Amino acid sequence: MYLIGLTGGIASGKTVVAKRLEQLGATVVDADQLARDVVAPGTPGLAAIAQRFGPGVISADGSLDRAALGALIFQDPDARLALNGITHPAIRELSGQLFAAAERADPDAVVVYDVPLLVEASQDPGYHDFDLIVVVNASAETRRERLVRLRGLSREEAKHRLNSQATDTERLAIADVVIDSNGTVDETIAQADALWGSLPR
Repeated sequence: MYLIGLTGGIASGKTVVAKRLEQLGATVVDADQLARDVVAPGTPGLAAIAQRFGPGVISADGSLDRAALGALIFQDPDARLALNGITHPAIRELSGQLFAAAERADPDAVVVYDVPLLVEASQDPGYHDFDLIVVVNASAETRRERLVRLRGLSREEAKHRLNSQATDTERLAIADVVIDSNGTVDETIAQADALWGSLPR
């Protein structure tokens, strides 16, 4: 198995790259999906969140109220750290199980772990050992405009989202490969194709 850590700031174009690598034959594991799985109703993760943040973050149907939790964590670094302390270990365990399953199915599999918070999570002890780390990078202004134009956020909300993540400098410092996504989608896809062609077979 060849394990790639794929990361990038919010609205960087990382999802475009992940989808392209999947089309080319990679097995993609989506950390955002795992983050939802580990806080589904009935999980220890959701119970721990309710205990830490109170009943206001739980919807009437028993699921996590993401908007309510988001309003707390995006403006409070301590709250964000507390949430990460609950979710990161569970996500790490589940992702490890999925990597192992992909390797059992195909010992030569290329597995792409699509993980927005790779810089933050990589500081946790026992985090995954990647063969290659790919950073999809776009300027803060480009990403802010995408959040406003494509996701309907206000400029203030977009600013909070950008500021809640690792800096571009921190992400680029861990990169083995950088994909520049300031241009068009086709230009970003072409760089993903070049990356795929460069991987050991």
